[in-house]
Amino acid sequence: MRKAIAALSGLNIVLCRASLWLAGLGLTAMTIIVFAQVYMRYVMNDSLLWVEPVAILLMSWFIFLGAAVGVHESFHMGFEVLMYFLPPRFGLWLQILSDAAVLLFSVCMVIYGWQLMARTWGSSVPIIGLPGGFTYMPLFAGGVLMSLFALEHLVKRIAGGAGRDGQPDADDILMTEV
Repeated sequence: MRKAIAALSGLNIVLCRASLWLAGLGLTAMTIIVFAQVYMRYVMNDSLLWVEPVAILLMSWFIFLGAAVGVHESFHMGFEVLMYFLPPRFGLWLQILSDAAVLLFSVCMVIYGWQLMARTWGSSVPIIGLPGGFTYMPLFAGGVLMSLFALEHLVKRIAGGAGRDGQPDADDILMTEV
């Protein structure tokens, strides 16, 4: 069991870093193309028609990838306030409940994101000509990543392993090595 958890944790660390880099690149690319559109419109008195749909698509990607990173790093909403008011023995149960809620929500994102992709694949995104399902692909991909990250947290908590509850994990160990 520990080997499976360690393998999932290692995979999730790689996926999280890749998601963070892709989200950053998407944000940078969107900023550049929106700046190019402003320049073209107000300086060159011409417009780039493809900028808006591409910017919206890029924004969808970096939002959902960033949200997945937030789940990996436990930056999502939880029951922290309740943990201050309830006895300490309820802390683990509240964390498990929070992880289960995030997992349930992210599985719903996967299911409905897939359905939306499948139903709109036959249509076309105006101007850029991509299949319509591409607009829902970030919802599906973000849901898959969030599901993996939430599953890792949930399994670690249930198995009694370390998680984002103050005990060191692989990232903490790597960051303290010199």
